[in-house]
Amino acid sequence: MTDSQIFSHIASTLSISPKQVQTVAGFIDEGATIPFLARYRQEATGGLDEEQLRSVRDMIEFHRTLEDRKKTILKAIKEQEKLTPELEEKIKACSDLKTLEDLYLPYKKKRKTRGDMAKEKGLEPLAKLIWDQEITEGNPLDFAREYISEQHELPDAETALKTSLDIVAEWINESMEVRDRLRYIIRKHGILKSEKNPVIDQRTNFEDYYEFSNRIQYIKPHQVLALNRGERENILFVNLELNTDRTLDNLDDVVITNDMSIFTPYLQDAVEDSFKRLLLPSLERELRNELTSQADEHAIVTFATNLKNLLLQPPLKEQIVMGIDPAYRTGCKLAVIDETGAYKEGTTIFPTPPQKKIAESAGVVNRLIDKYGVTLIAIGNGTGSRETEQFIAEVIQSRKESKPDETLSYLIISEAGASVYSASSIAREEFPELDAAQRGNISIARRVQDPLAELVKIDPKSIGVGLYQHDVNQSELAKKLDDVVESCVNEVGVNLNTASAPLLTHISGLSRTVARNIVEHREKVGKFKNREEIKKIAGVGDFRFQQAAGFMRIPDGDHPLDNTAIHPESYEAAEKLCTLFGVDIDTLVSQQKKIESTFAGINKEDVAKKVGIGVPTLELIIENLQKPGRDPRESLPKPLLRQDVMKMEDLSTGMKLEGTVRNVVDFGAFVDIGVKQDGLLHISQMSKGRERVTDPHDVVSVGDIINVEITSIDLERGRIGLALE
Repeated sequence: MTDSQIFSHIASTLSISPKQVQTVAGFIDEGATIPFLARYRQEATGGLDEEQLRSVRDMIEFHRTLEDRKKTILKAIKEQEKLTPELEEKIKACSDLKTLEDLYLPYKKKRKTRGDMAKEKGLEPLAKLIWDQEITEGNPLDFAREYISEQHELPDAETALKTSLDIVAEWINESMEVRDRLRYIIRKHGILKSEKNPVIDQRTNFEDYYEFSNRIQYIKPHQVLALNRGERENILFVNLELNTDRTLDNLDDVVITNDMSIFTPYLQDAVEDSFKRLLLPSLERELRNELTSQADEHAIVTFATNLKNLLLQPPLKEQIVMGIDPAYRTGCKLAVIDETGAYKEGTTIFPTPPQKKIAESAGVVNRLIDKYGVTLIAIGNGTGSRETEQFIAEVIQSRKESKPDETLSYLIISEAGASVYSASSIAREEFPELDAAQRGNISIARRVQDPLAELVKIDPKSIGVGLYQHDVNQSELAKKLDDVVESCVNEVGVNLNTASAPLLTHISGLSRTVARNIVEHREKVGKFKNREEIKKIAGVGDFRFQQAAGFMRIPDGDHPLDNTAIHPESYEAAEKLCTLFGVDIDTLVSQQKKIESTFAGINKEDVAKKVGIGVPTLELIIENLQKPGRDPRESLPKPLLRQDVMKMEDLSTGMKLEGTVRNVVDFGAFVDIGVKQDGLLHISQMSKGRERVTDPHDVVSVGDIINVEITSIDLERGRIGLALE
């Protein structure tokens, strides 16, 4: 396929125009980023959003890879001098990798097979007689006698005949029609079964799969991933089951075209041999790989959705935060950070077992709260979390007696990835004088003030909002998560004068080196006063500036539009618009109501023509004139803050509580309701007042504050069942 044909195919698949695909391909080939195209090139792309743009990018990549594979296969077959015009046409017309590899299978170099050895013995003509099924009279052994040979270890006609079937079996295996029929049977009637490895005698996490059985067409992605892991850890034996007799009858129908052939019984033997020895093992592997690929894709999308919701949690600004990393024997690490995230002081207390120095620990916490004016305490959710929470809740309650007007709360925050960050080069550069435990604690505290800015420092796989994230295709996972981080960072934008190098790295068009150069320039020269100064940074040319400038903010800069998402290339148009409608561009914040009323009900097409821009750019300019410096996260519900704590023993069925969604998976969501164990809101309990739920993400997202009712409590196993209120 030519690029033009590829663009037409993608356009048809995505229901957009070939011109849009061609335009996007051109931009991407030049190095443009998806966030830049989605925000600043809507006129050119026909208004495609990020999701559509990424789909176009991925499909272009796939089809170009497919075309490269075709070229490789055509060359390989041509070198064998076996490339016919008909085969060449089939390969060139192929639109999926599976069919392409099926076409290549008979010509693929492989280690010597039983069929190859039979050919070396000169049995291919006999195999051809069997395969063609044209002889309807005579004795099959008579045709095989001429192949008797002591040299080739063919002592009699029966041996020659049976050995020739090795060649026929391979031809059956290489038949596209046979393989497609068996694929259909497997997917329609196949059953995937698992059983426990008999040598396993202790309890495991795979008990639900000790006697598992499900039809292929109904198996769920999380079940596939669980079976794969159980098999990999040698806890489960997994196999595919088919009705062998019925399957062989189906394959006979494909292979046997003349029932009157004298070789029909031998051909049936070849079908059975090919099925058991070649076809089934090959297509079972293919099926398992396909199921794994689909499960991977599903798990990656789930992880990406959770990650995006986590990264876009609203920041709790203007908070002085005490972060606590709970533990038992080694004590709980404390760190206080100010409103800007700067580290002030840290220490270790021992309020948890085995020391349980409650009074001494309370004294340290109270001293730090009073010294720095702490307004919020962030407690990591790791080992010792609930005991630490109980301790902090008691400290807050005791302070209320003497300081009833004090606004001091706490919240439990996921510490997933904190240890990864604490041992990273980024953490060592930020806090070279602190030990790893204290660095991780600062990360926990900073996640409250700005989750996005802090979490981008950590490998997304370590953030803890996925399902089997270490089992799935790691390159595909990394690509998807990088897309999510890039999307989130650019959606929010960054303060050019405070953003860390890791955060800047994800800005459209910037590399890790350029991000470091920006931070170094800031430290040596001082704050940036306008966006144009970015061009002074080593590695920032006109193209990088074009890609990055619109996503950087400079509050209190020289130009009022530098604190908006309006791109510098549109400043002239924005100024012309303001002049046209009498808006003072230097006092945008104080004119909000006037600006909103000024642009309400305008004819956008006419105004866009007068200003010399497209309607999408006009809409972006107006939105940012109305809300300069707006953080899109501000409109989201704030995290749930607490001042008291409950234990599982305090719960009872029917109790109604407020909770925070911590993770969303295929079968439901895990919700923090303020006790030691997160409760499970099963998908079956999400449909109250609505239609049956098929995807939990349609109902809840990571970070949501929801009302739930307790449906079951299992103290021994530490399990809480929830229903959506």
